[in-house]
Amino acid sequence: MKRSKKIKQKKPDGPGSGVMSRAYFVFVLMFVFALLIIFKVAYIQIVEGAALRLKAEQGEYKYVDVDAVRGNIFSSGGNLLATSVPIFEIRMDPLTNSITDKLFADSVTWLARDLARIFGNRTQWGYKQLLIKARRDSNRYVLIKKYVSLEQLNRLKTFPIFCRGKYKGGLIALAQTRREYPYGELAKRTIGYSKSHANLYVGLEGHYNEYLKGVKGKQIKQKMASGDWKPFLSDKNIEPVNGKDVITTIDVYLQDVAESSLLRHLILNEAQKGTVILVEVSTGEVKAIANLQLDEKDGTYKELLNTAIGEAFEPGSIFKLPSLMVAMEDGIIGRTDSVEIGDGWTMYYGQTMKDSHVIDKDGWITPKESFVHSSNVAVSRIIADNYLGKEWEFVNGLKKLHLDEKLGIEISGEAAPFINNPKRTSWSKVSLPWMSIGYEVMVTPLQMLTLYNAVANDGVMVKPRFVKEIRDAGKTIKRFEPVIIDKQICSGQTIKMAKAYLEGVVESGTARNINNSVYKIAGKTGTAQIAGTDGYGKKNYNASFIGYFPAEKPKYSCIVLIHKPKAAGYYATTVAAPVFKEIADIVYAQEMDIHPRQDNVLSTEAIAENAFYNAVDLTENQNSTPDELTLLVKTNQSVPSFEEFMKMKKVPDVTGLALKDAVYLLENLGLKTSITGKGKVNSQSIKAGSPLRRGDMVQLVLKM
Repeated sequence: MKRSKKIKQKKPDGPGSGVMSRAYFVFVLMFVFALLIIFKVAYIQIVEGAALRLKAEQGEYKYVDVDAVRGNIFSSGGNLLATSVPIFEIRMDPLTNSITDKLFADSVTWLARDLARIFGNRTQWGYKQLLIKARRDSNRYVLIKKYVSLEQLNRLKTFPIFCRGKYKGGLIALAQTRREYPYGELAKRTIGYSKSHANLYVGLEGHYNEYLKGVKGKQIKQKMASGDWKPFLSDKNIEPVNGKDVITTIDVYLQDVAESSLLRHLILNEAQKGTVILVEVSTGEVKAIANLQLDEKDGTYKELLNTAIGEAFEPGSIFKLPSLMVAMEDGIIGRTDSVEIGDGWTMYYGQTMKDSHVIDKDGWITPKESFVHSSNVAVSRIIADNYLGKEWEFVNGLKKLHLDEKLGIEISGEAAPFINNPKRTSWSKVSLPWMSIGYEVMVTPLQMLTLYNAVANDGVMVKPRFVKEIRDAGKTIKRFEPVIIDKQICSGQTIKMAKAYLEGVVESGTARNINNSVYKIAGKTGTAQIAGTDGYGKKNYNASFIGYFPAEKPKYSCIVLIHKPKAAGYYATTVAAPVFKEIADIVYAQEMDIHPRQDNVLSTEAIAENAFYNAVDLTENQNSTPDELTLLVKTNQSVPSFEEFMKMKKVPDVTGLALKDAVYLLENLGLKTSITGKGKVNSQSIKAGSPLRRGDMVQLVLKM
């Protein structure tokens, strides 16, 4: 019997076995993915976390610079010339916790009314809607007004809601500063200005910026929902360090005198511009520096450019001093008895040199007379005849006087001087004689004055100086002493001769119109034709006077430069010299220490002769005194010294006096005067015998 094979049958899979396999697979994938996520989170937290948190914080907070309060600039007498005044940006947080809905609703109308009244840039309705919208939109840093003064801020603190205090009233005042110049145009271009946003600093503001600017602080600010950045209180904030103060050499009173006199004569002569510089001889301290120029836009004179420092000019006849000083040093003047000028003209290689006026009918004058009477022919003859073929000796002689060097003063923009020489293409056969009288050379007014100041200072050339000290919180931390450029620019004999020449100009020469019997002035007039695009064809002139006083013991040197006078002629004698005289008279009357002891007692005749204003437009000046003085003047007796006047401390009776006598007495004792009418003084606004207070205005009424 065949045995049949047993066939094994495969056991079928149980239900759901395939699903489980797939489930396990998905689970594994999910587990791996979870591990990756956990790893990534850990990586972010541990490795990238600090950087990402910083980025998040930077989106909400930021560090900003906080400017320090800029230091002040003072005059030598302590007057503020430049200062930073506080101004504020006013914002409000209308959602501060203490401002309830009821308080806001009851007070917002009245707050809006007061804001509209004080600022005027929005109506009451406009301010009300601004505040309501800010509260509705959760704007906790709404801008109210920029550039608010301290006085306005103090008033804001009394307004509804704001009066509840710094934290309860929602008032936010962000302090800033604004640069102000209390004396306006006074020495404006010398003081300069600062514009920190443009990194622009000019004048003393620029040179001493490192002292003035202080040290910036740091402030954390938080970003608000409105997009504004609000200061955030934090111990990480760094307070700024305020700037230091600069004490200048400028004397506000003398600066005012210089500018007033210059302005008066610019108007009188219808000139384009003018410059005055007043320097203390021994120290080089610049006491006054005025630069006025006609503004064509409105027809007024303003400080537009610092021409005293930044603009070189052909000096004309005031350059005859250094020319003859070179000849003095070389012994030429000592060997020259006289110079032939003929009838006042001569020829140099086809070009005519002539004098502006007849000096001597005989046609011969001494070297001193050539300077005193400003003879172009004589001075050019002395130089041309003795330096022909030796031109470099003359040029080098001028260089020894430092006329080819910048002064290197604190204020930037000093123009470079120019002295022609045989190596230049501009040199010609006529260069030597024309240089001798101030052409083919260029100097700034301050550079020229520095030479004359050296002559007044017995040959010691000091650098002009604008700043005396740097102070921090009232304490001097740096003092600037006089800087000597040259201990002796030439021999003592040359200085002695130069001084005699300069005194002669005022005693008997081209500036004898400013001579007086009270004190001596030494100086030189200069009238220089200005070269234009057509050469010297068009007759435009610079009129200048430069010198020092008192000549016996010089205290101050001064230069006056008037550019393109039109009205009353162009000669320095009548255009520039009177400005110098006005300034010198006022300074001399003001400063008792420069009065010789024997001159402290003045006769009535001397006072009348020295009256420095003959016109009626007197404005600035000095002091006055008592009944005893009036009695002495009216009886033509000797007048007491100024010190005795001051001891009396009373206003004198000047009725019955001539105008020039009354004004001279009053202003030299510290009072200001204004005049109406003509003739002698009939009445005065301040009663005789009243207490004397310097600076008071006395109105004088004149009657024939």
